[in-house]
Amino acid sequence: MDELENINIIKTITDNKYIGDDCAYIEDLGIVITQDSIIEHIHFEKKYCTFEQLGYKSAAVNISDILASGAKPKYLMLALSLPNDTPKSFIKDFTNGFIKGSYGAKLIGGDITGSSRDIMISVTAIGTTNDRIISSRKNAMPGQVVVVSGEHGSSAAGLKELINKGSNKELINAHLMPILDINFSELIAKNINTKYAMMDSSDGLADALYKIAESSNVSMQINYALIPHNKNVSKQDVLFGGEDYKLVAVIPEDFAKKHNLTIIGNVIEKQSNFVLKIDEIEYNSYSDLSVFNHFGENHE
Repeated sequence: MDELENINIIKTITDNKYIGDDCAYIEDLGIVITQDSIIEHIHFEKKYCTFEQLGYKSAAVNISDILASGAKPKYLMLALSLPNDTPKSFIKDFTNGFIKGSYGAKLIGGDITGSSRDIMISVTAIGTTNDRIISSRKNAMPGQVVVVSGEHGSSAAGLKELINKGSNKELINAHLMPILDINFSELIAKNINTKYAMMDSSDGLADALYKIAESSNVSMQINYALIPHNKNVSKQDVLFGGEDYKLVAVIPEDFAKKHNLTIIGNVIEKQSNFVLKIDEIEYNSYSDLSVFNHFGENHE
């Protein structure tokens, strides 16, 4: 069992156009909407973070999807399921962090219930689309270039620091409180005049690249040396480490150069032997990637 398999089953049964991107674009309402869940022992461990850091990340991971769509973050809904032994300080600390991770979006409601054992968090985020062109992972075209915002691999390296009781605060902070690229998203969505693809790298850079290429029925060629990353981060973490929450976009080359964006590769016609090529390594199946599986055993 894996996430993509489950999504494809739901998509087949419901037969609607909204499932496929991380945000559903409701064009007649002028909004995008997304939802994510964060589960204790799957996505986080209390021993590695404060309640404020948990609140920040719970909001930020949803805002990241809004930014990846090109929309402006506007509203959030929050549902909490808490076990009886949750400290009284949790709500105050969590909420303070949640507001910081909301990037200007307003918390407008939600639900609080009990939980038998673990903390469970579910967030719905809404973004507005006025004066913006909204992205889709289906929009990449041959001749365009691949650009990224920020460094990759730091979050995965930060998690290893926490597990191994390391002291690199820069990497640890990248994992616990990732900084989102709101200006990058706005620059593209408000200034581009053509369709484009954009995703965040929540499940890893290679994951986002592969999904865009596959959804667009194209192939990508990536130069690893062009990918920004911390010198203390491994190549494995740069390509396959998740939770960086940086943005990956496929846009016209002239736009990328005009705005001095970081180009890491290009898009070509669909190849028979690869969907994604990073230097000389070819990936022709999603299963070839070393990516996070929510139903596997590589949880925190």
